[in-house]
Amino acid sequence: MQKIYAALCGLAVFSFLALAGHNACAEGYDGPKLKFRVAHTTPPGNHITLAFEKFKELVEKKSDGKIKIQIFPNAVLGSDRVLMEGAQKGSLEMAVSSTPNMANFSPLYQVFDLPYITSPKNQEKLYKAMDSGKLADYFKKVANDIGLEPIMYAEYGYRNFVTHDKPISKVEDLAGLKMRTTDSPVEVEVAKAFKTNPTPVAWGETYTALQQGTVDAEGNTFPHMYGAKHHETLKYAATTAHNYGMQVMMANKAWWDKLPKETQDLIREAAAEALKYQRTVLYPKNEAEAREGFIKSGVKIVDLNEEQLEEFKKATKPVWDKFQKQLPPELVEMVMETQK
Repeated sequence: MQKIYAALCGLAVFSFLALAGHNACAEGYDGPKLKFRVAHTTPPGNHITLAFEKFKELVEKKSDGKIKIQIFPNAVLGSDRVLMEGAQKGSLEMAVSSTPNMANFSPLYQVFDLPYITSPKNQEKLYKAMDSGKLADYFKKVANDIGLEPIMYAEYGYRNFVTHDKPISKVEDLAGLKMRTTDSPVEVEVAKAFKTNPTPVAWGETYTALQQGTVDAEGNTFPHMYGAKHHETLKYAATTAHNYGMQVMMANKAWWDKLPKETQDLIREAAAEALKYQRTVLYPKNEAEAREGFIKSGVKIVDLNEEQLEEFKKATKPVWDKFQKQLPPELVEMVMETQK
């Protein structure tokens, strides 16, 4: 009878989860009603945008509609820096920024900008460290010290170099190009290492900059560029995978600390579920679709082999020499440990 009872209980819990979307340990959300805003710069259809939409859906479902989220996508409220400044000051409850742009708030985020410090083959180890490992603890303190609370390290992906009208398959091909960068000092130095002319441009202004010739190259992920229609102004690409980034969703810490624990737990649970969905479903699908979209629009993509990639890695050694000394050795080591 005990076994039958346990089986029936398990079936009931499963049915409840399927129908209501709640935890097995939860009996419904009893916390207060709440409405907050999340702003980001990612275009419609991008896996990052869809991840935040999933987050909204899950929060509202798990709270039985007591918690409402208003999302502002596609840089409608400003650049990464402007949005994160809003979250920092409290004029916005949550904001999203790429890790390179987080260098505006703490130079420690530059560790992820070091070229080739991570690689796609060790991605799962990096995820684990950022979600619940030593890196998670480290960057929670970094964020808290600047008035922010990390909620989700959404996938961004690996950047590849693209150009307006010049084929690229080797390091020398980049020389002399006007390269769009973020404000990240490391990213600027990477551009210099390849003998390009770094030109920091806000993401929302990059399409126009490419059209008008203010820049004629950039390094970014295929989904991010395709969603912003940059393929309309590009002709060549190379899979350099020279830099990895995340889209960090941060809450204003003072606002976050005032929320009841039950509310915080629900938001974090929804964020974790949305993040898993993004990494395993949305990102791979969007990456493949964006690449195919580039090819169909006439962009010629060169898939670099290991020998060619090694030349790109060698060219960026001066960047390591300069910035590794400026970053805490234990931080660099923690990131590198995820690649072993």
